[in-house]
Amino acid sequence: MVSINSLYYSLIVFLVSFGSSFTVSGQSGWKLAEDRDGIKVFTRPVQNSKIKAIKVECNLQATSSQLVAAILDIKTCGEWVYNSKKNIPIKQISPLDLIYYAEVEVPWPVENRDYVVHIKVDQQPQTKVVTVNSPCIPGYVDEKEGIVRISQSVAKWTITPMGKNQVKAEYVLEVDPMGSIPAWLTNLFATKGPYETFRKLKVHVQKEVYKKADFASITD
Repeated sequence: MVSINSLYYSLIVFLVSFGSSFTVSGQSGWKLAEDRDGIKVFTRPVQNSKIKAIKVECNLQATSSQLVAAILDIKTCGEWVYNSKKNIPIKQISPLDLIYYAEVEVPWPVENRDYVVHIKVDQQPQTKVVTVNSPCIPGYVDEKEGIVRISQSVAKWTITPMGKNQVKAEYVLEVDPMGSIPAWLTNLFATKGPYETFRKLKVHVQKEVYKKADFASITD
């Protein structure tokens, strides 16, 4: 029998890195659901949806460029995003603007999910706050038989410098995993998946290749 934990991770956690509902809402109404190892996970109801929104806050020992480089390194997201099966870059528009395809493996009897995301990074010159917006793009890639396409989604990273080699990362996600998935099952473990993903991200971002990252349009 598929464990509830594994099923939840497969449906929600894979989106924590890049996105998926349908506007990233304001800041009110969040309820703290998990606070461990410097990782805070919040949830709140979403209007006209049975699926709760998720917000994650975490301080990281990294520069903004370092974290952005890790997020944009699509081929390695399987190392820190739970149950990621495929991550294929489709189009590199600029160093901070890309489109990619991903498939997540979901335990039987639920079908795998896939999605296409457009990631775009911007920095506010005065505050140096970096935002990473990553909405899904419906219709960009043909749907595949036996895989449910995530077509409506919004996610946003906000990366705020906190001092030398330290940033505060905030991630907000609202997602409809599509298909016949009980909302109570998806929401039941809504904190464990994001926590595990960020726990791995704290380690993953320390790779030397990311520490050397340098983007012309990002000032650390």
